[in-house]
Amino acid sequence: MSKEIDKTDYLNSLKAAFIFKTSYRRFPSDEEFRRDLLIKDLYNFRNRNYLLRKLENHNRKEIVNVENYTIEHIMPQNKNLSVEWQTALGSDWEAIQLSYLHTLGNLTLTEYNSELSDRSFSEKLSLVGGFKDSPLWLNRSVSKFSTWKKESIEERANILAERAVTVWQSPVLSEDVLKLFKKNENESKSKTDYSIEHHANAFSSETHRLYDLLKTRILNIDSSVHEEVKKFYIAFKYGNRNFVDLLPAKQTIKIWLNCNFGELHDPDHLGRDVTDIGHRGNGDIEISLKSETDLEPIMDLIQQSFILNSDSE
Repeated sequence: MSKEIDKTDYLNSLKAAFIFKTSYRRFPSDEEFRRDLLIKDLYNFRNRNYLLRKLENHNRKEIVNVENYTIEHIMPQNKNLSVEWQTALGSDWEAIQLSYLHTLGNLTLTEYNSELSDRSFSEKLSLVGGFKDSPLWLNRSVSKFSTWKKESIEERANILAERAVTVWQSPVLSEDVLKLFKKNENESKSKTDYSIEHHANAFSSETHRLYDLLKTRILNIDSSVHEEVKKFYIAFKYGNRNFVDLLPAKQTIKIWLNCNFGELHDPDHLGRDVTDIGHRGNGDIEISLKSETDLEPIMDLIQQSFILNSDSE
């Protein structure tokens, strides 16, 4: 991005560069950021400590060292929830636990993880080291509630998401300032930039639906995975490496995995070796996705390709 920065107007040109980005580079709107943050599995997010640290220390002079704390699930992880927890969550307690367990609204920080454990919410609030006894802002946002159920988790998640939008602000420039950078941006924009619309005629309604399902699953493999639309195929990359490439058609989606044929565990024999056969995309393994029933075994192969490519980064 350094090539896009005007050193005489560093901050504004940086903001403009973010604003002009498209495709996977695009800077999300506040609403997109807020919406996705509410539902993301943050417990298994590699940058969860950074996220919670920034939320906790926003506008705080006495900085809290998050590394001294452990992650606490307010609604416990234990699949065998106590009767008290089941009653508090209601008749749909299993679905609520499955959907909300690792999300923003249900996570906080504590040095009393073993003491809190699977205790009831009222005990977690009131015992020594509990949420009401904690100096952390994250726990003050819990202690305002008298019960912990779906609505409580959603309400707290919205409180934290609003704070997150303040912590990680979108770049904003006036139209007049943007115009100053727009001309240069248009002149330097690559003529080889493509969007998914470039492949629109290749899709049927069914393969477009399959593509959307597949894309969502691939992007959820890791927060660093991104989509890059090429002229002849659609790439999904980890860093600078394509680990899977797709080509949409009317009846199927062609998939190429960027690894050697012998490296893959493929018990269903879904892939074929195209090492010496001309094809689009990168990699030596070709798969065809024709229906949703093949999605799970194919995702297993794509996961393997991701692991092989991420290990070599």
